[in-house]
Amino acid sequence: MSTAAYAALLQRLRDGEAVLLDGGVGTEIQRQGAPMSTALWCAEANLSHPQVVRGVHGDYLAAGAEVVTANTFASSPLLLQHFGRLDEMECIDAIALAVAREAAAADPRAASLVIAGSMSTMRPTVPGSDRTQLDHGWSEAEARALFARKAASLRAGGADFIMMEMMRDLDYSLWACEAALASGLPVWIGLSGERATDGRLVGFGRPDADLEQVAAGLAALRPDAMAIMHTSVDDTLPALEVLRRHWSGPTAAYPECGRYEAPDWKFIGIAPPDEYAVLSREWRRLGAHALGGCCGVGPAHIARLRVEHRT
Repeated sequence: MSTAAYAALLQRLRDGEAVLLDGGVGTEIQRQGAPMSTALWCAEANLSHPQVVRGVHGDYLAAGAEVVTANTFASSPLLLQHFGRLDEMECIDAIALAVAREAAAADPRAASLVIAGSMSTMRPTVPGSDRTQLDHGWSEAEARALFARKAASLRAGGADFIMMEMMRDLDYSLWACEAALASGLPVWIGLSGERATDGRLVGFGRPDADLEQVAAGLAALRPDAMAIMHTSVDDTLPALEVLRRHWSGPTAAYPECGRYEAPDWKFIGIAPPDEYAVLSREWRRLGAHALGGCCGVGPAHIARLRVEHRT
């Protein structure tokens, strides 16, 4: 872990400087040829194609990213337990974090780069879609124990901080965030929203979770930073407006571009890099100084953000 590098990066955010995150890791791994697991999405690639995973990190670093997000989103303890593979989690995470560190070490800026361990509440999805199977549940005690194990796995693997991704409710997301904070590592919390049928902003896949309430509840945990992520580019600005009503600290924006089609991501409606960079001006105006992308956003988008914000 690089405590000094993380502290320096966080201070830059507090000072209002632009910081570049990477783009979609899982979708880029797939684009570069690693097969996706229907059950575990991109987590399997850490075991089968670690060289591809490392190459993806290297491409984002070459584009200007300053944070390397390890490929640990899909190694969710809920997902792994459901498919009887929980005992593989620490191995999967260790490989993901090792190749992230290797990519960072090979970069000329190695001393200033930081490694984020991604942590999600990913659960089994409805076949052929990205919708969570809500009939698969865990008790609060079971879920908290699993999230604590995941946070410990990321810490053991050498993450500089934990990036909570696709937080979208005040049950599983709250339990996961509290487990991450209890690990002793710094934590960023990324909220994911979408429009409900009545036009309200709600948690992604959680129409019962009003995004305003989720933002207020998770902001109260006082992480180092908060973000709007895995949210459409159309909804990112209004979601940031929701977040800013409850959060005045360091903020990030890394939307998604694309539509899911199991077991692949079908790229429809991706904003071109130039258009994406123009949109990012408004995100930064609302205080999102850490900028990157999620599913569907690639190295070309990050390179264009670098030019736009002169990092």
